[in-house]
Amino acid sequence: MPRLNIELPETLPFYTELTVRIDDINYGHHLGHDSLVSLLHEARLRFLRHHGFSEADCGDGSGIVLASLEVAYQAEAFLGDTLVIAVGVDSLGRSGADLLYAVHRESDRQPIARARTGIVFFDYQTRRPRRVPQAFRERFGA
Repeated sequence: MPRLNIELPETLPFYTELTVRIDDINYGHHLGHDSLVSLLHEARLRFLRHHGFSEADCGDGSGIVLASLEVAYQAEAFLGDTLVIAVGVDSLGRSGADLLYAVHRESDRQPIARARTGIVFFDYQTRRPRRVPQAFRERFGA
């Protein structure tokens, strides 16, 4: 089976730091895949908040739903490691976008994972997709 290749730009415009907690460790004594997804979620929340948005409101009252998730693991992370998670927007479309993530260990800059989530803008009142909110497009559009 070919390995997943997630292409990332050289730099992503936002980053945050998160520490690997005991709850994040699996039976292999390293960061579990499910916990990495939770750390990506926290990074996404911080990224949106940094830009004045939230998952419930990205402008015009539109929230987001996750449509896809891809993760390419590159190395182990361990209890107490500080991870730097960089986040950026890519492929802004009519009603969605991709968010890109680069995760590395702060102490030695070892890449831990690359990830991409597909988001769809969503009206939680009508339970239907919506167009990309103008404020989001203005912030992240080409």
